[in-house]
Amino acid sequence: MTQKHKPKGTLLAVLDIGSSKIACFIGRVIDDEGGFEILGVGHHASKGVKGGTITDLDLAEAAIRQTVHAAENMAADIMKGYPLREVVVNLPGVHAASHVHTADVRVDGHEITSNDIRRALAKAQEQVISDEYELVHTIPMNYRIDGNDGITEPRGMFGQNLSVDIHMLTGDMGALRNMATSIERSHLDITALCHSAYAAGLASLVEDEMDLGCTLIDMGAGTTSIAVFHSGRMIYADALPIGGQHVTNDIAKGLTTSLHDAERLKALYGNAMATSADESELIDVPRLGEEDHRVPNHVPRTLLVGIIQPRVEEIFELVRGKLADSGLGTAVGRRVVLTGGASQLTGIKDLAQHVLDKQVRLGRPIRLSGLPDAVSGPAFSTTAGLFAYISEHSHEMPAEIMAHAEAHGLWERVKFWLKENW
Repeated sequence: MTQKHKPKGTLLAVLDIGSSKIACFIGRVIDDEGGFEILGVGHHASKGVKGGTITDLDLAEAAIRQTVHAAENMAADIMKGYPLREVVVNLPGVHAASHVHTADVRVDGHEITSNDIRRALAKAQEQVISDEYELVHTIPMNYRIDGNDGITEPRGMFGQNLSVDIHMLTGDMGALRNMATSIERSHLDITALCHSAYAAGLASLVEDEMDLGCTLIDMGAGTTSIAVFHSGRMIYADALPIGGQHVTNDIAKGLTTSLHDAERLKALYGNAMATSADESELIDVPRLGEEDHRVPNHVPRTLLVGIIQPRVEEIFELVRGKLADSGLGTAVGRRVVLTGGASQLTGIKDLAQHVLDKQVRLGRPIRLSGLPDAVSGPAFSTTAGLFAYISEHSHEMPAEIMAHAEAHGLWERVKFWLKENW
């Protein structure tokens, strides 16, 4: 279905709630193609969030408020005192689940229209309605007309029966309500949700990667999320409750140092793969609880790498298992793109290639121009991708599909009743 772009001049805000940081971008539509310019940016250390889950509503609300205010202040000249009211928000991968359904509708020989596709999508959505989870994405993957497979664009074609394979992504209702509450208490309304790794893929992947088959691995602090793309669409998503913070925790325990110092050591000296130079190089590890740092505590760098590598290996092995269990086979492709803050660890690309046996590159936001340098790295891929989602993929929002399908639904039902009874 064709995407209607937001009118030129429209202001939009996106909010990325992660385990290590909360980020907010404010943008303005600058052309008829849905392109954006970034007017305001805010980011703040995350509080009240652990492993992609809200653990303290008050702390999360305070962090969200600070982040949004920072973005509003930067965009103050354009917003002219009007506070933000609506935001597009990420859905953490650990609270999402992928489902594939097939829906069939009769077209009785007439030309297939967008409404026929919407009827099929709406029919599939009705199969997954539940009080336990919220439907977030409805993505048509493959079409068949009268049993003929491999049709990518059925509109304008003719047939008796239209069949659509549909990837639907749901979010856990309890986790979503807690997230919504912390956002609404900051006087903001959620206008759309987008799976974190889906957004990161929309920001970081080139067209050929999306078309030929590519796995996007979004490595956050508390979670590692996966999105598989093929034929230009997301066909599978999953997540692990392990991320960069677990590596930091391992370092803190293994070297008996503070979490703050463990994070610093990881950034300065960490490597996901051992090298021959590690044995001879010494690093200074501040001792936990000791205020007097005048006496250095030197340990071989190999000790640090020996703590990091097994945990990162475990993450990629679990990802490999998820992809193997998905049943997607060759659709997964030979290409992997790593993004997210934890993907900045030295040597991580080489380790990923070794464990996954695929071509790996590091990704960052490439589809949103004009990002300040401070927020143009892989840690902000999801935030940037939320703009791409609302600009180019909002027709995948379940409510949008139901609203348009129902608008024509009565006449379709009347025609079907007449045909069946007369």
